[in-house]
Amino acid sequence: NKRVCIVGAGAAGLPSIRHSVLYGFDTVCYEGQGEIGGLWRFKPEETDESSVMKSTVINSSKEMTAYSDFPPEPTVANFMHNTHMCKYLEDYAENFKLAQYIKFHHKVLDIVRAADYNETGKWNVTVKDLKSGDTTTEVFDGVLVCTGHHTRPHWPVKWKGQDEFKGQIIHAHSYKDHRGFEDKSVVVVGVGNSGGDIAVELSKIAKQVYLVTRRGTWVFNRVSDWGRPVDSFLNARFYSALRTNMPTWLVNRAVQDKLNQRFDHEVYGLKPNHGVFGQHPMINDELPNRIASGTIRIKPVIEKITEHGVEFADGTKVDDVDTIIVSTGYSFDLPVIEKGKLVPVVENEVDLYQLIFPMNVEKDTLGVIGFFQPYGSIMAIAEMQARLVLDVIAGHSKLPTMVICLQEQRKQNNREKREKMAQRYAKTRRHTIQVDYIPYMDEMAAIIGCNPPVWYSHLPHDPQMAVSTLFAPFAAYFYRLRGPHAWNGARDAIMTIEDRIIQVCTP
Repeated sequence: NKRVCIVGAGAAGLPSIRHSVLYGFDTVCYEGQGEIGGLWRFKPEETDESSVMKSTVINSSKEMTAYSDFPPEPTVANFMHNTHMCKYLEDYAENFKLAQYIKFHHKVLDIVRAADYNETGKWNVTVKDLKSGDTTTEVFDGVLVCTGHHTRPHWPVKWKGQDEFKGQIIHAHSYKDHRGFEDKSVVVVGVGNSGGDIAVELSKIAKQVYLVTRRGTWVFNRVSDWGRPVDSFLNARFYSALRTNMPTWLVNRAVQDKLNQRFDHEVYGLKPNHGVFGQHPMINDELPNRIASGTIRIKPVIEKITEHGVEFADGTKVDDVDTIIVSTGYSFDLPVIEKGKLVPVVENEVDLYQLIFPMNVEKDTLGVIGFFQPYGSIMAIAEMQARLVLDVIAGHSKLPTMVICLQEQRKQNNREKREKMAQRYAKTRRHTIQVDYIPYMDEMAAIIGCNPPVWYSHLPHDPQMAVSTLFAPFAAYFYRLRGPHAWNGARDAIMTIEDRIIQVCTP
């Protein structure tokens, strides 16, 4: 059997193991930590590894987050706390007996093409046993790198006077919980999801929180009309088709009007110049309330830092700042693959075919899983990426190859995606690997042949399924109705989505 290496046992690594075993490969997963979970396992201590905050709650609902053959328990909250998210991953690993394929406390140091790569597509993987200190090199027919893109905290260019500041300046990467910030004056820089979450959390115990934004942001609630998860509407196929086929300005106007009914973004100092789908959204249920109560004050960019305070671009000053928390995202790279030379990353821009496969290689036997930022679920997309890579390694699906005319297809595909991204999104380091859930899932599904049947194909014999295909949250189960390793429980999982959504809300 072919040997397949999985690097990392987090939210992307676990489904990679699962599907590698389904394909019948001899599977080995190397995990540097002593437990599964990756980013979702809270680490109270300061480490190089990324970790959720103690209070983090998932932004995508449980049904849109779930893997394609493992629906969440009906009693689990629609938006799980990170401890429940980690429990879901543990249950998934236990259900499919994945631990036997994982070598814990093993850190992958390097992945390089084998000497006979051009003929075999094999890779040499160098691994260090962190307990014994031994280093070994193994040969694999395929490799899936599942380390994610939250790798190195990104710091902005130094502000004027920053070195004279007597308080502390930390990155959101180092923020664990609210302890130590009681009755402090805190400036949070950046209005991504982490910045919003930190500002809201600290606003309940700090003396004052200032939230700094350069461009503003559109703020979504997790809970939408009638108490349903917002992504259960946004990721239904019917509404996805409307967004795709209607004029962009009209879609933006409709959604922006809806968001402004909750709170006027311009009045609250958050209205950006770009449309609502022109940036990765902030998901936050409490921010408007905290601004309205005055415990969070919105500020423009920092102009200067003094020994004890901050001056902003609008001329206002705060003279008693204790802490500045920088929430400006992450820089990512792939140094583990041939020292970063095979897949170079420049200002968070990376050349990967379908955001998975390295360009300019002879064999498609290595895939990068989870190197994307979705408008939708991360885990379901990562699972689909793994299925695509494994199907290619198995020899079932074919991609454009190194033949010159076909290689150009890959380059053209990447150019078109970047052009669309540039037209839609504000130009920032944050918007270089964006994907939309349904279109991207469909694109990968078409390659391996697991496209969900169109809604009207169900009409003669299964009208319930036709309705669900159009209006139900388009969860990953739809992509297991047919194709490689079709799951006979997929239809039942789809038909019971609504039951699992509402049961947790029922007394």
